[in-house]
Amino acid sequence: MRNFKVAVIGGGPGGYVTGIRLSQYGIDCAVFEKERLGGVCLNWGCIPTKSLVKVADFYGELSHAKELGISVENFSVDYFKVWERKNEVVEKLVSGIEFMFKKRKIPNIKEAVTKITKLEKGYQITTDQEVYTADYLILGTGSKPKELPFMKFDGDKVLSSRDILKMNELPEKLVVVGGGVIGCEFASIYNQLGVKVEIVEFLPKLVSTEDEEISKRLAMALKRSGIKIHLKTGVEGCEIIEGKPVLKLSNGKELAADKVLVSVGRVPVLDVEFDGLELGTERGFITVDENMKTNIPNIYAIGDVTGKMMLAHTASKQGLQVADLIYNELNDDKKEVVVLNYNHIPGCTFTHPEIGSVGLNEAKAKEQLEEYHVGKFPFTANGKALGLGNTFGFVKAISDKNHKLVGLHIIGPQATELIAQGGILVGTEAKVDDIKKVIFAHPTLSEAVMEAIEDLENLAVHKM
Repeated sequence: MRNFKVAVIGGGPGGYVTGIRLSQYGIDCAVFEKERLGGVCLNWGCIPTKSLVKVADFYGELSHAKELGISVENFSVDYFKVWERKNEVVEKLVSGIEFMFKKRKIPNIKEAVTKITKLEKGYQITTDQEVYTADYLILGTGSKPKELPFMKFDGDKVLSSRDILKMNELPEKLVVVGGGVIGCEFASIYNQLGVKVEIVEFLPKLVSTEDEEISKRLAMALKRSGIKIHLKTGVEGCEIIEGKPVLKLSNGKELAADKVLVSVGRVPVLDVEFDGLELGTERGFITVDENMKTNIPNIYAIGDVTGKMMLAHTASKQGLQVADLIYNELNDDKKEVVVLNYNHIPGCTFTHPEIGSVGLNEAKAKEQLEEYHVGKFPFTANGKALGLGNTFGFVKAISDKNHKLVGLHIIGPQATELIAQGGILVGTEAKVDDIKKVIFAHPTLSEAVMEAIEDLENLAVHKM
């Protein structure tokens, strides 16, 4: 029976990063992952979709090449090659992580954990093949797409976000059920590649967690691109008629397509029996304190399975936090442990246009703050955006009564890169006077961030 100081259950962006950090600290650990390291993010989520986003954006730019003085005739997309490239990108990243594990001699146990049992000291881990023991456990088992009871995933006509990445040819028409981040990203990708796309969303707006103005501007952009959007509309049934799925909508209409992507949220995955232990959960998610500790001693949980901002970078940061905590328990020299402030974690939506956001949106600022200020700056007044030929969107900054930046929201060119500045400024609780000391290079898109912050005091130089 093999013993480890720490056993990490799940090798996603939380688990594998934690395993590497523990190894860097010289702490004996193993990562249990029944599929491949990288989890959903690297294998079936963030990375493969970003490969598709690149192709979709490039194909979209070719459609407007004449506006830039370039003549491109008879261009087309070979989606099977696009699909193969996506797989190559995934393989390169995942095999790179697997090589890092081998180089660092971190055990990557490709077995499914089925049961965890409390011992006099530590825990017994039973897999579908062997039995192991560990003093500490870190649960990072992730999440999976949520199904609708009347529309189960079949991998052919009714697809999950994982299923659609297996699709190696373009459908003529795609209906996306759910207008959240994942649904809108796929809708945008396939629309740019020439697929007829419709979105059905039960709520009154797309990407409902975003600032109201951002959501409205995204809907405007998607409609302009040819995507038909049904808001305040539910799906009440689905039938396969003559080989095609037909949805029955709450407004009494029917909607036919070649493929249906169901993207209505994610649910936690925890297919582990806790023998003689009662793990605290709420709505299926593992409950943890601010240090990611569960109610059971020496058992931590990180990532999607906790339900806290279900993002890959959140999981990674939670895992690093836990690694520091375990290090401090095992060593006399202590590391500073940073407790995560979830308001400071940026979110990215890779639609066309992109969205990046961090901190309070205006609705939350109005709800939580006794006084707040809003500054905005459009990309139409930014020189770099004009040169790129991509001026759709704006930057929105929100500060409190003490002029501290509490939110930054961007829709437009390279918003997912620009939001890193917001992550730093909001995360360090910078005040407007502090930000004035920063010199933003010219000509760059980041100047729009600067001018939105200046607009908090009505001092944006280039705002009409």
